[in-house]
Amino acid sequence: MSEGNAVVARNVRLLREQRGLSLAELARQAGLAKQTLSNLEQGAGNPTVDTLFSIATALGVPVTRLVAEREQVMTVQRGDDVVWQRRAGYESRSLDHVYGSGVIENYLVRISRDSEGAGKPSEPHPVGTLEHLYVISGRVRVGPADTPVELSAGDFVRYPGDRPHVYESLDGESLVHIVVSVPRVQPGTGGTTVARTHGGGRR
Repeated sequence: MSEGNAVVARNVRLLREQRGLSLAELARQAGLAKQTLSNLEQGAGNPTVDTLFSIATALGVPVTRLVAEREQVMTVQRGDDVVWQRRAGYESRSLDHVYGSGVIENYLVRISRDSEGAGKPSEPHPVGTLEHLYVISGRVRVGPADTPVELSAGDFVRYPGDRPHVYESLDGESLVHIVVSVPRVQPGTGGTTVARTHGGGRR
């Protein structure tokens, strides 16, 4: 497998899975044979320019997204330059967003045990959303509302964000780091785009 074919294979498979499309469905939308698409995702064969444009159109992305390695960008945010946003039960500080076929959100979240709304479940995010939570200090009860887990400083948990979920401090004020991955689904594939989850916008 050539490096170029490997890049295309990874990008097409990732974009297809993020949109919740099967091989057969993407092939249908792109006007290709299912086997052609399967071979491409395995890095076999040499797709034509027309084939790449057809796939990119079906996925709703520029063709360059299929043939380029994903960018790695460093961003520095100084602690003195940020503002904490108050919400029911906690305050949050947005760290950054990474845009592409989806949105990756980073937050530091202060959870207060005796704040108004503490422990109240948050509304589900779009289908496919995952939350990755690391406890910096304190003890918390977090995760799906029906099966939360108790964590201490240094613990990590990943859980579905597309179900009602809770953030509750068990030890005064706790500080956690949350990374939220929100798929950006294209129109017609059963999902919607979404804005900020913990720092404003739709919850």
